[in-house]
Amino acid sequence: MFDSSGKLLRTETAFFISGDGRCITTAHAIEGGINAVAKTADGGIYNMSGILASSTTLDLAVLQADVKRVPFLTLSRGPNLEMGTRVGVVGSALAGGAEAAHETTISTQQPDSVKIAATLSPGSIGSPVVDAKGEVVGVVISTGEEATVRPSNAVDSLLARIATDAKARWPETAQTAVTPTPRPTPKPRLVYAPAPAFPREGHSRPGISISGRFRLSFNAKGSVTNIQIVQSTGNEIFDRAAIDTLRQWKSAPGEEWAATVPITFQTR
Repeated sequence: MFDSSGKLLRTETAFFISGDGRCITTAHAIEGGINAVAKTADGGIYNMSGILASSTTLDLAVLQADVKRVPFLTLSRGPNLEMGTRVGVVGSALAGGAEAAHETTISTQQPDSVKIAATLSPGSIGSPVVDAKGEVVGVVISTGEEATVRPSNAVDSLLARIATDAKARWPETAQTAVTPTPRPTPKPRLVYAPAPAFPREGHSRPGISISGRFRLSFNAKGSVTNIQIVQSTGNEIFDRAAIDTLRQWKSAPGEEWAATVPITFQTR
């Protein structure tokens, strides 16, 4: 198992359970990994395309190898894990174990695991445990004076979680999926802004200039929804004339927005 920099994280035993390359190992083996390869005793090296399922509770993981066809082990559908039952641990000399296989017996039964009466090296973690027919009845998940074995029906429960169209992937691959870049929101702009006409009832003398400031609120459709007098012209007639015209203003559709605009009435 390798990390994102290509550094080797750890080596652990695993085994194929299907000819198309499904592979069983422990969940601990894949922690922090984004790439892995499998090496078999006959010299074959296979790239692992990713994880199909994993469970830290069970400490099991299902990986997928890039293969056309490989030899594999068959899972036992009704494993006999009674105390005293003879089983074999199919280890791997590639993992550093002194022996590739151990014959032993079931020594202790627990609700979700069993113990076997064998002292195994740490390299045996991930190894299949087989019965007299050669079918997998469990997976070694820890070693010591008595090794702990997860029954094969736990593997079945993990396999049942995999959808028929599931694609194997590494966690970082899933996290770095391309995210569409959001389009920038266009800036608000006025599309119709007529100037208020000088009111007939206003002053008629030339040279008159009256100004005010008004705050307009626009909805997403571009219509004016509210007008506030920020600074009055000082004349109710001119304020009303400004407001009547400003209600007709339009902005381009988009988001709600507001603007403060100056209005000047002037006679020549």
